[in-house]
Parts: sequence; structure tokens; C-alpha cells
Amino acid sequence: MIFVTVGHTDFDALVREMDRLAPELDDEVLMQIGRGAYEPEHARYFRYAPALEPYMERADVVVCHAGLGVIVEALGLGKRVVCVPNPATYHGHQASLAEIFSRDGHLIWCRRVEDLKESLEQARSFVPVPYEPPPCRIHEVIHAYLRSI
Repeated sequence: MIFVTVGHTDFDALVREMDRLAPELDDEVLMQIGRGAYEPEHARYFRYAPALEPYMERADVVVCHAGLGVIVEALGLGKRVVCVPNPATYHGHQASLAEIFSRDGHLIWCRRVEDLKESLEQARSFVPVPYEPPPCRIHEVIHAYLRSI
């Protein structure tokens, strides 16, 4: 199963392209479309869910926007991830995130929605580098700050 998620925003271009490709794919496609206006005709979909993890666990491939939370969640489950940055996001930060995770071998960075079909084909044989979250040091930063005031 291919699970597509756009988070709490909208990304109609991604949803529309996955819907166009769905009849050609050998896999079931399920989409979480957020507040988007486009409603898929060739794949099952829903707008929101209390948690996306149950859908991700069932998926062979997760196609997502480049939100940090969804990327880390999918990689934490060991999923093959195709990441399509939403160009409408603030200062294009999603492209920066996708570039970093792609450079480190964790996911496939699909730079343009028009290239999604090729990225899905690439995902079939992609073996991601397992993602290990960096150690949390926020408590050390807070402690150092409090000692400095």
C-alpha cells in the first residue's frame, strides 16, 4: 500500500498527481488530504485522523510533503519515503529538509510533483539508511542559559 499524507495543510498538486497515477499502480493508494480542495477519484482518502502511524505501519511506501514531523515518524517506522516539498510553504523550508534527509540516504527527494511517477519507481528498490534521531540536548542549553542569567 502507498500512503500519501499532506499533514494539516493542503497540497492539492501532490494529491491530484497521486490520484492520476493511482490507476496505473499495482499498489492500493490511500491518501490523507488535509484541508485541500481536490478530492481523489481513483483512491481512498480521508482528511484527518487522530494519528497517522496506523496508516504508515500498513504502508510499503509513504509519500509525503516535507514536514519534519511526518518525515521523522515515517523513517522511525523504517518506511521507504518519497518526499515532495510543498512549494507554497514558508521560504521553501520543506525543500531544505528534503535535501538534508535525501543527502543522508534516508529518503527519496522528489523535487517536482511532475516527477512523482519516476520517484515511485525508484522507491521499489530503494533501501533507506536507517534514521537515528540526534540526542536531545535541550536540557543542557536551558541549564546553561539559566546559569548565565
